[in-house]
Amino acid sequence: MAVRAQFENSNEIGVFSNLTNAYALCAIGGSENFYSVFEHELADHIPVIHTSIAGCRFVGRVTVGNRKGLLVPNTCTDGELMHLRNSLPDGVVLQRIEERLSALGNCIVCNDHVALVHTDIDRETEDIIADVLGVEVFKQTVAGNALVGSYCKFTNQGGMVHPRTSVEDLEELSSLLQVPLVAGTVNRGSDVIGAGMVVNDWSAFCGLDTTSTEISVIEGIFKLQGASASRITHDMKTSLIDSLT
Repeated sequence: MAVRAQFENSNEIGVFSNLTNAYALCAIGGSENFYSVFEHELADHIPVIHTSIAGCRFVGRVTVGNRKGLLVPNTCTDGELMHLRNSLPDGVVLQRIEERLSALGNCIVCNDHVALVHTDIDRETEDIIADVLGVEVFKQTVAGNALVGSYCKFTNQGGMVHPRTSVEDLEELSSLLQVPLVAGTVNRGSDVIGAGMVVNDWSAFCGLDTTSTEISVIEGIFKLQGASASRITHDMKTSLIDSLT
């Protein structure tokens, strides 16, 4: 099930939140409505942690994680680190990393098995990502964009990439990640997938502007509809792809 949400007046909810199969991060501040949407869907399964990073609210763009670990930038304060450590489930490794490209959420995208990273990420950071998150790391671009975290989102079930991604790139990325991929948009045509939505293996949250067609594509590719997607969903997805190509 994909749910629409809004942080204050912004539809870019992926900037203010981060979602994995083991925990969710939400920015401090903003309306209580934003948290209640997350907590209503997730609280029975995983902790929803209210936090800031370096005193700022864009937690989704500066953190990256999966069910095995969470990476935060070196600007994260000791107090925030302690709060996260106390709030995260046992078994989730928390690591602060020294990396010049400190907007980790923009530069790295991962599921529980594979990570794509910015082509300029340090070698030491690659090793830390592989170690803490327990993933294979690949340096990649998405539709010519080095900011893979901004223009791509994938789980263990499937993934969505920038609408201008070529068929060849789509097939290459799909074989690399071993999950089905689709090119698409969120928030009524926005190609910044990572900022417009957060998703895990059983739920997704996207901006309030996201159209019903976009939601049906999201639910289809991330397998959020249960046993099988209906015929109408398939037709809508096909029409959306045709209009983007």
